[in-house]
Amino acid sequence: MTAITTDQATALRRMMEQHEAVEPAAVAPHPPTGPFVIAVASGKGGVGKSNVAVNLSWTLAAAGHRVLLLDADLGTANADVLLGVRPRHHLGDVLGGRCALDDAAQLVAPHLRLIPGASGIGDVANLGDAQRERLLHGMARLEQSCDTLIIDCGAGISQNVLAFAQAADQLLLVTTPEPTALADAYSLVKVASRMQHTPDLALVVNAVLDRQEGREATQRFTAAAARFLQIAVDDFGQIPRDPRVPLAVRERRPVVHVYPRSPAARAISALAQRILSRTAGPSVRRGFFQQIFGLFY
Repeated sequence: MTAITTDQATALRRMMEQHEAVEPAAVAPHPPTGPFVIAVASGKGGVGKSNVAVNLSWTLAAAGHRVLLLDADLGTANADVLLGVRPRHHLGDVLGGRCALDDAAQLVAPHLRLIPGASGIGDVANLGDAQRERLLHGMARLEQSCDTLIIDCGAGISQNVLAFAQAADQLLLVTTPEPTALADAYSLVKVASRMQHTPDLALVVNAVLDRQEGREATQRFTAAAARFLQIAVDDFGQIPRDPRVPLAVRERRPVVHVYPRSPAARAISALAQRILSRTAGPSVRRGFFQQIFGLFY
């Protein structure tokens, strides 16, 4: 899937030891084959999906992993706000022919680049031939220059979200313990289970009051998916409700950067290690964006 070096794994282990996190599993390097693609999605808005995507990207990049974060939430793009950057260009400029995708890919931290989204673009399915060609041509180059491509999808089960999910290696579902959030996330899994290609599914329960609440929510969700949908959803952990998270948002900085020893930051470091353990094998998938447009046309 992607090239993970021993140095990168060691760097992340050191970060986790500083955060007093669990002992990570060893990650073996493997030949480069293109980026490992993670689609971060949620059944509804307001569950912290973009925050998870941004902080996960930052953590992997801090370990020396080359990360490209694409803000594909075409309704309410805000990854640039969470990272505290003022982008010169965004995805709307690329689609409008005002700049190349390389110009929109902004370096926001060592090893981390962001392609900012633009609200109100509309569905990828409605792109014209020229817009589609610009995006495909640019992504073909950028995909080869990163280890992990993280897609911050929109909330819900729109055509955009489903296409990104179907072409990804890993679909990371973000929810909260609230019944409505769990129900909407379950709806997304239900639709995903019927897709031609179902990626590996994993659940992250965000903003839990305590470990017991998080575990119970995860167990109920994964058991229901296995029983009624015959599909496995992996437990990728829980992120505690942490007052430092909204503080970091107001400061427009990732919580893992400004409050690295906070409970939320430690949980995200553990999530990053789970992600790394999944990327330590060869991939047979190629051309993420070629697959995206193949699903539409």
